[in-house]
Amino acid sequence: MSQAIRDNLKRLLAPRHLAFIGGRSMARALRRCAEGGFAGEMWLVNPQYSNIDGVPCVACVAELPCAPDAVFIATNRELTLQAVAGLATLGAGGAICYASGFAETGEEGQRLQRQLLDAAGNMALLGPNCYGLLDYLHGSALWPVAHGGRKVEKGVAVLTQSGNFAYNLSMSDRSLPVAYMASVGNQAQLGVAELMAVLLDDPRVTAIGLHLEGLKNVPGFARAAHKALEKGIPVVALKTGVSQIGAELALSHTSSLSGSDALYDSLFRRLGVIRVSGPVSFIETLKAAACGHLPTGDRLVALACSGGDAGLIADYAERNHLSLPKLTAGQVAQLGEVLPAYANLINPLDFTTAIWGDESALRTMLDAALTSEADAAMLVLDYPAEFTGERKECDLLLELFSAALQRHGKRGFVTSALPELLPAHARERLHAQGIAALQGVEDGLAAWGRIVAWQQNRQQLLELGESALVPLCPRALDGEGQVLDEWHSKQALRAFGLPVPAGVLTTPERAAHQVVAYPLVLKAVSAHLPHKTEAGAVALNLKDADAVASAVAAMRERIKAFAPHVAFDQVLLEPMAEAPLAELIVGIKRENDFALALVIGAGGVLVEVLKDSTSLLLPTTDGAIRQAVLGLRSAALLQGFRGRPAADLDALVAAIRAVADYACENAGRLLELDVNPLMVGAQGTTAVDALIRLGQEQGDRHA
Repeated sequence: MSQAIRDNLKRLLAPRHLAFIGGRSMARALRRCAEGGFAGEMWLVNPQYSNIDGVPCVACVAELPCAPDAVFIATNRELTLQAVAGLATLGAGGAICYASGFAETGEEGQRLQRQLLDAAGNMALLGPNCYGLLDYLHGSALWPVAHGGRKVEKGVAVLTQSGNFAYNLSMSDRSLPVAYMASVGNQAQLGVAELMAVLLDDPRVTAIGLHLEGLKNVPGFARAAHKALEKGIPVVALKTGVSQIGAELALSHTSSLSGSDALYDSLFRRLGVIRVSGPVSFIETLKAAACGHLPTGDRLVALACSGGDAGLIADYAERNHLSLPKLTAGQVAQLGEVLPAYANLINPLDFTTAIWGDESALRTMLDAALTSEADAAMLVLDYPAEFTGERKECDLLLELFSAALQRHGKRGFVTSALPELLPAHARERLHAQGIAALQGVEDGLAAWGRIVAWQQNRQQLLELGESALVPLCPRALDGEGQVLDEWHSKQALRAFGLPVPAGVLTTPERAAHQVVAYPLVLKAVSAHLPHKTEAGAVALNLKDADAVASAVAAMRERIKAFAPHVAFDQVLLEPMAEAPLAELIVGIKRENDFALALVIGAGGVLVEVLKDSTSLLLPTTDGAIRQAVLGLRSAALLQGFRGRPAADLDALVAAIRAVADYACENAGRLLELDVNPLMVGAQGTTAVDALIRLGQEQGDRHA
């Protein structure tokens, strides 16, 4: 994104004046902005009418009194192209393109989208095929329909590829404080990455929420997410397109590449992005972060007026790795002064209904409970129906809890057993005081737990250094490429520091006469035999020259039967490797236009059975490699399992690093790489087999 576009995006996000291009729906949109508190000038552009529903019209873009900071264009795609060109000439800040029929529709639409970009020039462009931008900091609603939000002083920014998701979120009864909500559509110019980069400069944005089908700019997204990590601003992602059908829908909806879901997990893990599974966890997790008062640790003191609620708290706290420190003797003594004898004085505390509505006793109870080493406090508060007339006692407890948090300098949140039992007026009151109002004890504790885990992990990620590295984003390559045989694959990797056996490449006729330490391994060498075991092209534990000669003869016949077209003209002789502590597979996965990934997993013949692997996007760090290895389910084999020696982890990390370095150096043409098995020992690591497939050099691409 150029500096000129960045500057114009800032105009779009903090507009002094607005223009709407279209008909009656745009007249309504303009009026909604006035009703929502937008204080600047606004114009409606329509060539056919002098006014629409009482809103005066300007005949064309060229007749606008000045270049507007933000424009909503609600015309068909052909007229949209004309409007964008006119606005760019005028010097407008940014435009929302509502029309569909661009890149999401195929080749003709892609051509029109390129024309749209050319017409925009340095003007900031959101869309096309998007609902637009809701700006609740300034009251600017560049949006084609009604919305349910209202102005805020600070809050979260939500970026989504679904206009309907944004619409429903604005209408939800969850009181999520939203500063900005953008439907990004096709992301022709401005996408998730570009918007994040600028939104993170606004101190009023406390968290970022992403509803993604796919990313268009992985390097740009990584830079923005790292910036969020440095600033301490949580990023919460709801990623769809996990299933095959979901991926196909993403492609047809906004022309997005869904990519491999496992690689999205790797990307999010690397950058500290909190991944959630659905709309409810998305909203509640954002609410836990929205006030900007994030938890400082996992210790929680929890309060409820019901033993049943206390039991739920205990279970869900444990499930979400939140600790409940025991009450001290002093706390127990203070609580005993105001609570009945049958109260169970533990954390979580059931303070019973005996003191319900008793302001003095409740204040004493809260002071005793919050005089705790816990990092935060939570209250389960269930409001009855309004017709009962019993809500005033709940309001009292709410105010007392809020005041106690401030008095004791603690973070905190309020939740309810069921989502609907924390009404809007209570949520708004809490949010005004910087206290998260979470709906449903299960979802609430899960949301708080996610933010706690993010806080605990954030500094480690920054120290690991991986988040600061921009992922490689390789182009697609034409053709199947060229497979290097085992010998040439090993030599290529050996040049980058991968330990390989001291082997000899020779012919079958001379194999028995080569000087190699016995026992040894005999392998046929051919780029056309990538899977040698199935072809009978491997012979193990050969103890002398006669054994080698016999193995060569037998191998010739097996290969002739298995693959008669393959020439048996080269063999590799290597010393037998010692029995390892573990066998790993190290490979490279190329996801075109997304990432180059280093795959580390349990290897050997069990690779398909165990399915124990993890992926790191390249480039990566030694610390991340070590962490990935120790995160495998089979990592116990490397750490002195059942009295066996521990693996030389430094040597193992160095060997994997050699593969990663080769891949980074050859990212423009590397299609496939497998080292399997990588034999891991107590005194070193050796790659006993390797395969590389290369395409035509095109260079790797960075955004």
